[in-house]
Amino acid sequence: MYNGPEQSRRFKREAVTLDDTKMRIIFATMKAVRRYGLEGVRIQNVSELAEISPGALYRYFNSKDQLIVECFTYVDRQAAEIFDHLKLNPLTMLTDPMGAVKSLWLPYFRFWTSHPDETVFYHRFRDSAFFPKYDKTRDFAYFNNFIRMVHLFKKAFPALDRINQDLLWLHVLTSTVMYAKYVVEGTLPNNQETEDTVFQLLTTGLSGYLKPEKQR
Repeated sequence: MYNGPEQSRRFKREAVTLDDTKMRIIFATMKAVRRYGLEGVRIQNVSELAEISPGALYRYFNSKDQLIVECFTYVDRQAAEIFDHLKLNPLTMLTDPMGAVKSLWLPYFRFWTSHPDETVFYHRFRDSAFFPKYDKTRDFAYFNNFIRMVHLFKKAFPALDRINQDLLWLHVLTSTVMYAKYVVEGTLPNNQETEDTVFQLLTTGLSGYLKPEKQR
C-alpha cells in the first residue's frame, strides 16, 4: 500500500540505487574488457570490479552478450552527444572548410583520449566478429545532429557525394578511435602535435572535395 511522501522518497532512493548499480556494472565491464579482452572477460571479472555478486549482476543483465551490447550503446550515445553541444558556423564552413571539419572532429577525438576504458572497449567491440550482426539492427537516431551537420556539408560541397559515404565515415570513425587507443595505451603522446598529425592523416585528400560547385 502507498504510504504517502515517505514511501515516495523511498522509491526515488531505490531508483537512484538501481541506476547507480547498473552504471557501476557498465563501467566495470569496460574496465574488464580492457584488462582481459572481449573474449576473455567473464561475468566473475565484472562482478569483482563492480563489487557486487554475480547473482546481483544478473538482476540487471541476462547474459554477457546483453551486457556487452548495452556497454557499446552507452558509449556510442556518449560519443553522439558531443555533436549535440557543437555549433556549425555556415560562414566558417564556406571560408575555412577544413577548419570547420576540425572544429567538429577535435572534440570527438578528445572524448576518446580522455576515456581510456571506453576507447579500448569500443575499438575491440567494433573489431569483433559479433559487431557486423549487431550493426544491422543498430539505432542511429541519437546521431541525428551529426547527420544534420553532414548534410549541411554535402549541400555546401556537392562534390562530397562522389565519395563512397560508407567508406568515408568508416575511415574517419574507425581511424579516430584507433589513434585514440594508441594515445590511451601510451604508444602516442597526448599532445597537440599528435592531434594535428592524426587530423592531417585522416583528412588527406578531403580538401579537394570541400570546394563550392562553380556556378555556370
